[in-house]
Amino acid sequence: MPFNDFLLFQGYSARMNNRSKTLGFLGLAALLLAGCGGPGPSIMPDSGRLSGQRPGHFKESEAIKIAKDLPVHGVDVSKYQGDVDWMAVANGGVNFAYIKATEGGDRLDPKFFRNWHGAKAAGLPRGAYHFVYWCRPWHENMSWFEQHVPREPDALPPVLDVEATPTSTTCPRRLEKEPTLREIKAMLVEMERFYGKKPIIYTTVDFYEAMFSDGEMSEYPMWIRSTKHHPAVRYGNRPWHFWQYQSDAWVHGIPTRVDRNAFYGDEKDWRNWLQNNTFAAAR
Repeated sequence: MPFNDFLLFQGYSARMNNRSKTLGFLGLAALLLAGCGGPGPSIMPDSGRLSGQRPGHFKESEAIKIAKDLPVHGVDVSKYQGDVDWMAVANGGVNFAYIKATEGGDRLDPKFFRNWHGAKAAGLPRGAYHFVYWCRPWHENMSWFEQHVPREPDALPPVLDVEATPTSTTCPRRLEKEPTLREIKAMLVEMERFYGKKPIIYTTVDFYEAMFSDGEMSEYPMWIRSTKHHPAVRYGNRPWHFWQYQSDAWVHGIPTRVDRNAFYGDEKDWRNWLQNNTFAAAR
């Protein structure tokens, strides 16, 4: 996920993979975002996204120190983590994993199926995420994701990764708030229709401030990133479910540095959330 290199995905320059992760209040249990608004400000890349590349020198941040108090932690991976030993990951205290599946309308992460099946074989709760390419119609983004990510009752809810790509050489589209929110809503509705589970929105500070800061999409769980501070510093009192708090962690079983994430609640909250969002949601 967050790392400082530009990648080329499906023929366009993807953004920086250096996700800054923001810490969130332990007491914030739900994560939501709602509605639509007027024209939004231009969005600049916020140094990372869900994918994973080698970051620079690691220094423990305020976010990491605070996140240590949260009991449920996970990772998110892509091809940049190489061949993951999922049994070692599961035995090393990791509670869940999100795996990059697709991007846009024609890019499949080459490690997706290996990671998808490996994490399940290790007994690790896992879900898939899709990175939106804004220069393809929303339905092409969703069709591509649905072609590759199986509908499995025990999978975590799917994630829609929404970020701006103004530095892309093939899609330097300036995202206007109203049309962008309509596209996001259409993709979330389609994800829920196809998988039978309410999807999660993953986003960055810059995108959040431009699109969601007035409460838009509050009916959907949110996965935020903030690698320096408590989430409240940048996201205010917006509830969140997952917090990406580190981009350069070493995790047993993963050959490269990787993003670390925390769930908002305790172990009981986590068990209840799994029950409500995996098997129960798919019945």
